[in-house]
Amino acid sequence: MATDWLGSIVSINCGESLGVYQGRVSAVDQVSQTISLTRPFHNGVKCLVPEVTFRAGDITELKILEIPGPGDSRQCGDLQQTEMGIPGVGCQVGPSQNGTGKMLKKPISSSAPQNIPRRTDARNQDFIISPQQQCSKSYMDRHVETLTQSKGFRRRHNSWSSSSRHPNQVTPKKSGLKNGQMKSKDDECFGDDIDEIPDTDFDFEGNLALFDKAAVFEEIETYERRSGTRSRGTPNEKPARYRHDENILESEPIVYRRIVVPQNANKEFCTDSGLVVPSVSYELHKKLLSVAEKHGLTLERRLEMTGVCASQMALSLLGGPNRLNPKNVHQRPTVALLCGPHVKGAQGISCGRHLSNHDVHVILFLPNFVKMLESITNELSLFSKTQGQQVSSVKDLPDTPVDLVINCLDCHENAFLRDQPWYKAVVDWANQNRAPVLSIDPPINEMEQGIDAKWSLALGLPLPLGERAGRVYLCDIGIPQKVFQEVGINYHSPFGCKFVIPLHST
Repeated sequence: MATDWLGSIVSINCGESLGVYQGRVSAVDQVSQTISLTRPFHNGVKCLVPEVTFRAGDITELKILEIPGPGDSRQCGDLQQTEMGIPGVGCQVGPSQNGTGKMLKKPISSSAPQNIPRRTDARNQDFIISPQQQCSKSYMDRHVETLTQSKGFRRRHNSWSSSSRHPNQVTPKKSGLKNGQMKSKDDECFGDDIDEIPDTDFDFEGNLALFDKAAVFEEIETYERRSGTRSRGTPNEKPARYRHDENILESEPIVYRRIVVPQNANKEFCTDSGLVVPSVSYELHKKLLSVAEKHGLTLERRLEMTGVCASQMALSLLGGPNRLNPKNVHQRPTVALLCGPHVKGAQGISCGRHLSNHDVHVILFLPNFVKMLESITNELSLFSKTQGQQVSSVKDLPDTPVDLVINCLDCHENAFLRDQPWYKAVVDWANQNRAPVLSIDPPINEMEQGIDAKWSLALGLPLPLGERAGRVYLCDIGIPQKVFQEVGINYHSPFGCKFVIPLHST
């Protein structure tokens, strides 16, 4: 009987897709044509489930590795064929690990697959084994993934699924299931037909060619135009990009020429934002200051405003917060301030006073004169209350390079000062000191400058300065807009949120 083979150790080859299983026979059901193995091994690896059930259609080859009854006189081939209903195949008696087992073979009359005599109705499947296929020790493809769980045994692969799709596959035996049948939920999970999966690759390029992108965008644009919604743009349009200082919502276009002078400017400048700033002649600039003084913008106010703006620019050139902070008291910057006996010199003294208030070491050079301007006298009185140092001789100026030289020696008038010995000596010292030079309100290019400047600071509106003036900056000295209009200048402030802005040559 089939029960005589319970406890035998067998090896079942289920083909290349399912692999080889070894284990001890725990049940043989001749009605449903199934065989169960306990403590199974799959391709040499122990399975996590305690028992696996095979159907006849899943088995390609079966080998008996060990027979439990040592005194059994029947040959394993005959017993296979008579008791289990399996055609004769080679079987090994005894343990196969120590090499002592013997292989018994029974000749097979035909190479065609043989069927087991049916013992039940026609609904049962035949237990078929092909004798042409040999036992293989090769493992199944690495891409086959065996998934085991405590409630069942499932197998997943891209070319095969569970037994619900292929009837001739391994079906695990579960507790509470009769005849090894799967639950309906497993059939729902793995019940798709594998024939529906296409074997060819998806043609992405051909499928994309079916999509007419231009027609779709045209349809969207037509719909938005009819419905009155804002167009989102066509593929050929590039979205506008704005800088961090540009306004996104603009009510009107930008006018970049907002300052118009009554006469053609000899030279034009532009700001960082693109606003055009024309230069004015010295006569028009002098007239502008005179009208502003008549309306209350006195010389003292202009000197104070010029000193504040010039000192602010000088502090930035000296390093700003990176240089001037309480932790850098040992790196106190030194500024040499060169002033002449005129209004330009008074502007420089005002700048030196503000620099000294910001903990900058200021050395003020001013030649000795018997009579000084009132503006210079007032500024010197305030400067003497600071920690700044005043000298009247070139010998008292530093021999080592200073951090910055502020030049206020030149003026638009009194050109005879350039012939004085003190002027020539100071110019020679500044050119030999190798320190960068900042000129405050330098004269126009027709008048030669003794000291080449790296930066120049213009007041209100720039003069047509030459290349020796260096990079030009413009400061706001507080002239009202109607004062500009009174002298014939259509003026809109180019400063924005600043009092000192750089200018670029156009």
